[in-house]
Amino acid sequence: MFQDIPVGKSEVLKTVENLGVSHVKGTEQYQSKLEAEIRRLKFSFRENVENEYERRRRDHISHFILRLAYCQSEDLRRWFIQQEMDLLRFRFSILPKDKIQSFLKDSHLHFEAISDEERSLREHEIIASSTSSSASKSELELESVYKIPFADALDLFRGRKVYLEDGFAYVPLKDIVAIVLNEFRAKLSKALALTARSLPAVQSDERLQPLLNHLSHSYTGQDYSTQGNAGKISLDQIDSLSTKSFPPCMRQLHKALRENHHLRHGGRMQYGLFLKGIGLTLEQALQFWKQEFIRGKMDPDKFDKGYSYNIRHSFGKEGKRTDYTPFSCMKIILTNPPGQGDYHGCPFRHSDPELLKQKLQSYKISPDGISQILDLVKGTHYQVACQKYFEMTHNVDDCGFSLSHPNQFFFESQRILTGSKDIRKESIQPEAPQPKPSVQKNKDASSALASLNSSLEVDMEGLEDYFNE
Repeated sequence: MFQDIPVGKSEVLKTVENLGVSHVKGTEQYQSKLEAEIRRLKFSFRENVENEYERRRRDHISHFILRLAYCQSEDLRRWFIQQEMDLLRFRFSILPKDKIQSFLKDSHLHFEAISDEERSLREHEIIASSTSSSASKSELELESVYKIPFADALDLFRGRKVYLEDGFAYVPLKDIVAIVLNEFRAKLSKALALTARSLPAVQSDERLQPLLNHLSHSYTGQDYSTQGNAGKISLDQIDSLSTKSFPPCMRQLHKALRENHHLRHGGRMQYGLFLKGIGLTLEQALQFWKQEFIRGKMDPDKFDKGYSYNIRHSFGKEGKRTDYTPFSCMKIILTNPPGQGDYHGCPFRHSDPELLKQKLQSYKISPDGISQILDLVKGTHYQVACQKYFEMTHNVDDCGFSLSHPNQFFFESQRILTGSKDIRKESIQPEAPQPKPSVQKNKDASSALASLNSSLEVDMEGLEDYFNE
């Protein structure tokens, strides 16, 4: 049935996300678990093999349906692009070497491998510049090296992971995936922007819109809005909870607020929405921020005039009446990096390694634990590093979940420390979030899907050209 096609792909992308934040991407364990999960979901992931036509067809159709679902906001686009990139990285990693040149040609990436003579002349420089410090002469001799215009290898250049000469980058086969992913990200981002322009026509179709809304809300994770948790946290508990159950990003913000009696806008937004998500009511939030700012010698009237409005706004009581939800890990890592004097952001992503080491020492993390975390950070596995911090601070070998949200960190911590008392049930199962639409919305979706099944014929010819025009 029509609606089952994109749901299957959404499950694959959610699996990619969960494994990506619980394992180091590219490791043998990550690869084997992802392959096993994709096989379980009966989804295509290898290059052309016999009896794969129907699975590949469903993969292609579902991708374009999901473009419609995930083009509707910046956060949805960011999530979709990241998961599709990780899936492509996995697929590329298992692509036979003799198929790579054909893949590059089919993808309109006109990169040709250099000759053996050219490669031997630059052998030492290429090995020294490679992303893998363990690269050897024998390994280089067995694989191709591609001569690529400098502008197409900026990500590798930025990380000092490629050899440059006369405006060209010399990229070994094992590093070419960075170029492929960069090109894919740029094209998919542009395609989603173009797709978004078609949304008014799509939204006018009563059969499609409920399905797209369901897809976009089902697999991007819980939003951790307050819901039934409001009022279960008292103001005098916050200091204690900050050291026991706050993730490092929120622990850092709380400490800065207590010491400076002030946070800049980025910090107030990130921390304020987190506190809202763990249960602070609007009245408690106003009292909490006012008390702290007054300690910093701020006049109460100035607070009421300049800051109270923003707090009420974040609770959906002012302006557009939007009830804002707490920031996810991805949003914190990828948007609004902190500047001088700021304390928001992700400590694993935005802190200097030496300062991060000192911070972890102050949190009583063992030297071996600090070394493990810093290695993960060096490899840009920020969420895995935070998950490792969780396991060390809670004395568990395997936390049993994939960390993707600061509020998830808090609720899982409380589940361990308190035995699930007053912790909402859905926080225990963050990997399979389900939307909570009203009964009427469910009816609308069901009738819309029934209408789709009876009247919609799927015709893929020309679909990709349409979205890329």
